[in-house]
Amino acid sequence: MRRLAAGNWKMNGDGAALAEVRALVASHPDPVCEMLLCPPATLLSRAAGAAAGGALALGGQDCHPRPSGAHTGDVSAAMLREAGATYVILGHSERRADHGEDDALVAAKASAALAAGLIPIVCLGETEGQRDAGETLDVVAAQLDGSVPDGAPPDRLVIAYEPVWAIGTGRTPTLPQITQVHAHLRARLRDRYGAAGSGVRILYGGSVKPDNAAAIFALRDVDGALVGGASLRAADFGAIVAALDAA
Repeated sequence: MRRLAAGNWKMNGDGAALAEVRALVASHPDPVCEMLLCPPATLLSRAAGAAAGGALALGGQDCHPRPSGAHTGDVSAAMLREAGATYVILGHSERRADHGEDDALVAAKASAALAAGLIPIVCLGETEGQRDAGETLDVVAAQLDGSVPDGAPPDRLVIAYEPVWAIGTGRTPTLPQITQVHAHLRARLRDRYGAAGSGVRILYGGSVKPDNAAAIFALRDVDGALVGGASLRAADFGAIVAALDAA
């Protein structure tokens, strides 16, 4: 499988930030890994223009489960696709916490994304309390089972493990903790898909930076990263891409 470095800009970026897109494309014309940025919806079409002709893919940060309708402020998967997206992040812990999204809604959004021709990146992760209570493996397994829709093709699915307590905090799990969770998710995917479950990419996310990326990418069943703050600057995200290329 081709490994994936995905950047999530979250609610950051304006027109001036497109310079970072251009710099990233220029500095990584032919990466070994797949390189993806998910800017705010307001920048998506302009980012696609800035990335044209390069090796950078674009994605959305969320989509509505319906293809159209009276849903003020929402964006459909088809709209993202038309604007230049090929991926969409779904079920991020910030969506689950800030908007009350549950597994069933994430699964419905993933179905909509697949129907529109997008690849969903389905996010999973435990809170600090759940980690301390020893519930991590049960939590992520339940989220995986409930958030991936029935019939989702394994070759058009990405899973991102992001421990909630590590997002934007500068903290990361230990390398053995990351390995344990990714191995558990891989086993669940094999149970669901058989041998094809080995080909589903599992990303790690949560305070991935240039200085810890190489160690994380060396772990078994880590097929890339979902990067937050470090994806906002081409130099930082480019260093993470380079680390994944070298892994």
